[in-house]
Amino acid sequence: MKLQQVLSYVRKAIDDYHMIDDGDRIAIGISGGKDSLTLLYALHGLKRFYPKHFDIHAVTVDLGFDNLNLQKIIELCKNLDVEYTIVKTDIAQIVFEQRKEENPCSLCAKMRKGALNQAIKDAGCNKVAYAHHKDDVVETMLMSLIFEGRFHTFNPVTYLDRTGLTVIRPLIYMNEADVIGFVNKYQVPVVKSPCPADGHTKREYVKNLLRDLNLENPGVKERMFTAIVNSNMKGWNSVYGSNESK
Repeated sequence: MKLQQVLSYVRKAIDDYHMIDDGDRIAIGISGGKDSLTLLYALHGLKRFYPKHFDIHAVTVDLGFDNLNLQKIIELCKNLDVEYTIVKTDIAQIVFEQRKEENPCSLCAKMRKGALNQAIKDAGCNKVAYAHHKDDVVETMLMSLIFEGRFHTFNPVTYLDRTGLTVIRPLIYMNEADVIGFVNKYQVPVVKSPCPADGHTKREYVKNLLRDLNLENPGVKERMFTAIVNSNMKGWNSVYGSNESK
């Protein structure tokens, strides 16, 4: 997938859900994975011609794994002329060594978000962009149905009362396959996650389930996404939804 196509998807999501206002300073949570780096490229590219002026600041929360090498991300941000902050933490030691959590993802996510939000506020940002794509939207809905018994997923835009930050998700119209295609085409310097729980979570189970469902019933993922958009869930009313329902 070409950068122009990525920018088209991202701009549509931003316009449909009014994600960006004039003067915004937007932090991008960079894990080093394909999704967050695609988002970095997208917002950097959009910044050059979007009618509303905004700035971006990349932030990585270093969980403290010994084998995490962020040098390629540092060089990328330097080449793109994007400010980059690395937050050093001991989260990995606390979760895996001290607490020895059987289900580490929940505690890790909570601590990581706390460290990220503090760094974002210290950088003077009022918004944070997460790199959730269309597959993430549908997978989260399926996880909620299977494990919680409710029809729910995250919103395109979320205001966090406790921090005063607004979360935006500009990749929600992109398929994961689109992201993979972009990363491969432009040789984006993806950094593999050093987390020992990576690939062994409930989300990974649901990801594989959705893949199988879509193979057996082509188009089911798109239909699920359309159902979410047209569900009247708070935060999901958009131009996209009204067009799809006609």
